[in-house]
Amino acid sequence: METILKFIRQLENNNNKVWFDSHKNDYLEARSHFNSLVERLLECIISFDDTIKGVGVNDCTYRIYKDMRFSKDGMPYKTHFGAFIAKGGRKSGYSGYYFHIGTGSGEDYPCKSFLAAGNYYTEPAVLRVLREDIELGGGDFDRIIKGLHPSLSLDDDQKLKRAPKGFDPDGPYIEYIKLKNFCLSGRFDDSALDISQIAEIFKTAKPFLDYINRAIDYTMEEYGLKY
Repeated sequence: METILKFIRQLENNNNKVWFDSHKNDYLEARSHFNSLVERLLECIISFDDTIKGVGVNDCTYRIYKDMRFSKDGMPYKTHFGAFIAKGGRKSGYSGYYFHIGTGSGEDYPCKSFLAAGNYYTEPAVLRVLREDIELGGGDFDRIIKGLHPSLSLDDDQKLKRAPKGFDPDGPYIEYIKLKNFCLSGRFDDSALDISQIAEIFKTAKPFLDYINRAIDYTMEEYGLKY
């Protein structure tokens, strides 16, 4: 873990191609350590989520190189390592488990090491299905949320202030229905990293992901939505 953090901290202070090229071996070593963590996490997650079977490390991990077309600060490299473990891999469109080790200085992820589960962006068609499921589900989504590990919480940054059109503003689950993105997040102590403990946290998020992925599957079949 320290190898990863040491490299990221150095990169944070030397975010340019000249320095990176001269420290390429340090990057490769840090990436190898991170990939080993992801491999161990995959093994743990597969033990309780068989939809992840067949997904490898390369299907989950992200490049450290930024797309300069969208880099607001002009820095060519990310100051974090991240992996999104989902059915079919990170590009599949399904919700999944996100694992991130960083310094907390990047424009994309201005926070230190953290976990997430779900999808940061929810397609409008999927969002409509989820809202209908919650309204008609008799509290099943509420029970899922109450069963989460205490370190996980719903991301309500973009939550609507009013009930979306067509939904009862006084309904018992209206606060969930106001959500625009169905995503959980939580922090972990990167000085005492325990992959087994992280997997146990993720295990409590599986019903949440199943709920979202059911809506995604339905939307794909019903409306031909493709990711």
